[in-house]
Amino acid sequence: MSDSDRASTAWRLAPADYVARREVACRLPEAPSSRYVTMSDGCRLAVDVYLPEAADGRNGPRPVPAIVLFTPYYRRFRLKPGAEGTEPSPNAGKYRDFFVPRGYALVVVDVRGTGASFGTRDSFRSPREREDYREIADWIVAQDWSDGAIGATGVSYLGAACDFLASTGHPAVKAIAPLFAVWDTYSDHYYPGGLLLNQLAKTYDELMVALDHDRRDLLAQFAYFRDPGLDGPQPVDEDADGSLARAAVAEHLANFRMPSFITEFRFKDDALPYDPDFTSAAFSPYRYRDGIAPDVAVLSVSGWMDGAGYANGSISRFLTLDGNPGELLLGPWDHGARVNVSPRRETADSQFALLGAVLRFFDEHLMGRDTGAGAENRVHYFTMNDERWRSAKQWPPFEETAIFHLGDGVLAETEQEDGVDAYQTDFSLGTGHRTRYERIAGLDTRDYYTDWQGRDAAMLNYTSQPLAGDAELTGHAVVKLWLSSSEPDAALHVYLSDVEEDGTVRYVTEGVLRALHRRERPAPAHHRTSWPYRSFTREDARPLEPGRMELFRFAFLPTSWMFHAGSRIRLSIAGADADHFEHTPHGRPPLLSVGRGKTHPSRLVLPLRPAPADA
Repeated sequence: MSDSDRASTAWRLAPADYVARREVACRLPEAPSSRYVTMSDGCRLAVDVYLPEAADGRNGPRPVPAIVLFTPYYRRFRLKPGAEGTEPSPNAGKYRDFFVPRGYALVVVDVRGTGASFGTRDSFRSPREREDYREIADWIVAQDWSDGAIGATGVSYLGAACDFLASTGHPAVKAIAPLFAVWDTYSDHYYPGGLLLNQLAKTYDELMVALDHDRRDLLAQFAYFRDPGLDGPQPVDEDADGSLARAAVAEHLANFRMPSFITEFRFKDDALPYDPDFTSAAFSPYRYRDGIAPDVAVLSVSGWMDGAGYANGSISRFLTLDGNPGELLLGPWDHGARVNVSPRRETADSQFALLGAVLRFFDEHLMGRDTGAGAENRVHYFTMNDERWRSAKQWPPFEETAIFHLGDGVLAETEQEDGVDAYQTDFSLGTGHRTRYERIAGLDTRDYYTDWQGRDAAMLNYTSQPLAGDAELTGHAVVKLWLSSSEPDAALHVYLSDVEEDGTVRYVTEGVLRALHRRERPAPAHHRTSWPYRSFTREDARPLEPGRMELFRFAFLPTSWMFHAGSRIRLSIAGADADHFEHTPHGRPPLLSVGRGKTHPSRLVLPLRPAPADA
């Protein structure tokens, strides 16, 4: 089946249908204007501007609102002679082609230390960049083509940049659409559950060295930049011989290196030893939440297989900015919606009109059009294994829950007899390389968990009886485990699977927690959640007392999945995922003991309801 929204009843007017009605009155310029804009500290940033032109070739409509993209992945590549058909802007091209003909200016900026911009990067999403965003906004509104309204969008790094731009409080920023972007870089990205992803920093570093150092020999390993026609960062118009771009690249050799940088923050409140105010919060949008004005409209978008926690980031953004005009869109997608991940898909390519959803949002909040968006529900989500879009007024969409008690290999609706299940952690156990984690490491994954069958055999499993009817799981499942460890720390990996009537086992979602971080805290105002919250700070970290039973309550990553009648729900528990996470504790695979029954009532709590009438 398809993830298409066309004619979906989840909207009064679906994004695809909105695009079909929306006029395209302008055309693209033959080339953007390109120049350096100098920041207050003297750093020069390379900027491309695409202005809509009238269909007859004369100047287009003036003035116009601007959509801005802040990217570390080249605003535009120079092309080799004869590189016919090569897209010079792999990051910006789709936004250029879609929004400019519909009357928007598109401004694309190489952030400092990248592309043809000067400067160095001292951090991932450096606070210095945030100040640049304010100055770029000042520059935009000073242009004679600007109507004074600015929006921002983009995927991943570019999406978080939207938050940073809005948080400057610049009055021209009216709407942002962060796509597949974190709210907390620590828990949504590099340290899910407090555990460091073991390959992500390395592969990100390889990508950034290839780009920032203009190492074209290294760049070809990344699918996004594999085209042999790409020939380094495009110089700005004033740099006719490319000498300024080469000088900028030379400065980039001093950029930070991710493997060394990210390991400075083993705990969320760890600071750089030379800058006590610089913790992981410094490069996370949530820290700057108070700077986002209450009238800035925010469209948060993510997918059910969006990395290690980007969906959590989008949901947290939506919940935290609940007073702002806002929408939440969650689809059957991987990072960036390159792939429809539903196992029932008919094609891997997404058919959803994502840019149409962003267009309607910007038309409403930047152009001031009456798009009818105010009559829509604020939340839209896709239920996999049912292949249907649904809408809700809030997140989570419903409050119904089902509780399954852990028994002797079973998930039961009634409390079970007392018992303890021992599980020896195997540090060689992994989940393969068709998972949610490969895509955020820059790998061109197209199939997700198609090799899941049998992977749970080496885990500790609990399986329900066949379901009497179809049931929709939407939101955050939560596991409550009474557990002891033979070691003072452990990694807890839990998986939810759908065991179909014919024995096919399908991955649904997963959760992870480093036992050291088991203490819960109320979610703070700048980081709202609808699932158990943790600070991940040194103050709250506590080693385990080996052999002592304790309660661990933590969430799975959010999803929406339809279990069909006759299917069984399976909870699987492991102590390692060697393919993606570091071993915990080093060299000491723990013996885990899971309690059950009245004395230690371990259970699985699911946001589960009978299938809606439209299913």
